[in-house]
Amino acid sequence: MDLSVCIVSMNTRDLLRDCLDSLFSDTVRHSFEVIITDNGSSDGSLEMLANNYPQIKVISNASNLGYTRPMNQALQAGVGRYLMQLNPDTLLHPGLIDTLVDYMDANPQVGICTPKVLNRDGTLQKQCRRSAARPWDAISYILGLSLLFPKSRFFGRYLMEYLPDDQIAEVEAVSGSCMLISRLLIEQIGYLDEQFFAYQEDAEFCFRARKAGWKIFFVPQAQITHFGGLGGSRFVPYRGIYAWHHSFYLYYRKHLAREYFFLINGLVYLGIGIKLLFALSINAVRKEKIVGTRKP
Repeated sequence: MDLSVCIVSMNTRDLLRDCLDSLFSDTVRHSFEVIITDNGSSDGSLEMLANNYPQIKVISNASNLGYTRPMNQALQAGVGRYLMQLNPDTLLHPGLIDTLVDYMDANPQVGICTPKVLNRDGTLQKQCRRSAARPWDAISYILGLSLLFPKSRFFGRYLMEYLPDDQIAEVEAVSGSCMLISRLLIEQIGYLDEQFFAYQEDAEFCFRARKAGWKIFFVPQAQITHFGGLGGSRFVPYRGIYAWHHSFYLYYRKHLAREYFFLINGLVYLGIGIKLLFALSINAVRKEKIVGTRKP
């Protein structure tokens, strides 16, 4: 088996069906399987899977266990040479699987690769390639300096907007909305860190991968559309907002804090706290409750 596609879903029946339709309608040279962990859906997701895609392996949890633990359940059930972490609110463009698998086969030093992730309007989803969020990168992002100077390597490093959108590039972290992982990498560093209930588990995994000597690449010849904010988190937006910021704090404390003076770390933690309060305030008055940034 070449590839195991792993998805976590909670009450995303229609989105999940569209995602799977885009996957199975493509002509794929490589062999693949699909494993879905369901977090206690009550919208008919399990019935849809049984009727439309009986060949899919389904792991059914009785309740919402977050994202990281259920994703590990799916990853651990996979038997492929590569494992794909995929969100249910995505549409795969033709050729995505073959392009990513071919790239990994041709570059065995690469442990993780990601496609060009697009918003629904066709623009680049900036979070699909990132730096490791070192203090200045994080502060510039939190304070909005990266929005003012997106092409600057000094202010805009977190989202790496200075990189061309159509060129293969080595990056430090990628989005878990779609990332292809080598089984050899997982055998070396383990699975996702389950102290992250949801969010930043992708950045944390990428950090460990690079620390172990593996490379991470952005491969824009493969493309995917990610709607964003339409997964299970939309049902518990405030919990999701807190989880995002708490996970960012955990990630920074685990991997970066020891490298910097405590005053610098304090500024980062203060910035995370201010951003959390701002995000909660915005969602309190916003009609459409979402966890992340609004995707165009």
